[in-house]
Amino acid sequence: MKKIAYSLVAALAIGTASAQTGTIAAVVSKDPQFSTLLAALKVAGLDKTLAGKGPFTVFAPTNAAFAKIPKATLDALLKNKKQLTKVLTYHVVAGNVMAADVMKMTSAKTVEGSSATISMMGKNVMIDKAKVTKVDIKASNGTIHVIDSVLMPKM
Repeated sequence: MKKIAYSLVAALAIGTASAQTGTIAAVVSKDPQFSTLLAALKVAGLDKTLAGKGPFTVFAPTNAAFAKIPKATLDALLKNKKQLTKVLTYHVVAGNVMAADVMKMTSAKTVEGSSATISMMGKNVMIDKAKVTKVDIKASNGTIHVIDSVLMPKM
């Protein structure tokens, strides 16, 4: 019981969001902080997937997260659909995983095929080295958790 209460307090501490209308792809397309993510999803052809039935959980990097990647590296990634798809699918977990569930996990199997590490750093939930900054943005086909860095699978 104590663990659940702590999880809820921690989830509230990092911020929750109200329900949005539409699919994950639609929610991302309506939020200007995700314009780089949306562009990458379109290049990889994953925008249609995230508009599908789901359910999906997406750890969504903001434009500021993408800005941490050197421009040349990001440009190269956007030109290599196979590698871009690998990176983007590493941000997606099958199923609808809410913040309270994430906080009970030590790893998450991604759609890319490998697992991302989940940990607590103080009151912050971390997925690999990215901090979760906002949780539980609900869409009709899943949930979005906002992160401050782009996750990179082993290439």
